[in-house]
Amino acid sequence: MTARRAGAADRDAVAVMLARAFQDDPATSYILPDPADRARRLPRLFRLLYDSDAGGMRLVMPGGEAATLWREPGNAHVPTWEIVRRAPALLHALGGGIGRALRVSDAIAAHHPAGEYWYLHIAGCDPAAQGRGLGGAAVRAGLAHIPPRFPAYLETATERNLGFYRGLGFEVVDEWHVPKGGPRFWSMTRPAQQG
Repeated sequence: MTARRAGAADRDAVAVMLARAFQDDPATSYILPDPADRARRLPRLFRLLYDSDAGGMRLVMPGGEAATLWREPGNAHVPTWEIVRRAPALLHALGGGIGRALRVSDAIAAHHPAGEYWYLHIAGCDPAAQGRGLGGAAVRAGLAHIPPRFPAYLETATERNLGFYRGLGFEVVDEWHVPKGGPRFWSMTRPAQQG
């Protein structure tokens, strides 16, 4: 099975699946500490993130069990004007977690590498489908579309993901914490593949 390009019709299903995938993630748990509130708000947040990655590469497995959202070189960061434009929707999605979300977002932006790279913004697999290779297939499909001259970059707040990403050619290049009691993150890079 291989991932396919995801379009507008996939938005809601991918957002709901990603919400399940990130329900116990350290970063989303920090942003939205109450589990019931988190479960209610995460689909809204992932709809917004899905939309914000429309200019990159959005991939989903045929059954919708896993998806990856990539940002192309030069577009890893959301411009300030775009954040301001989406402020009402972000407030609706995040509620009282907006301050913690901005703290996480700022820390992530501060740790991005210099230069041009493809950014694996979000990768998720439905918890019910984990262990079947679907998440790895979704990431590999994205890596296969990246021109070999570009490295790939991601960050994760989940330590158990490190081995998974190492198996896909990524290596840890930094470890850091979000300020004011935020979660620990690992920055990982997969080097350019040209000889």
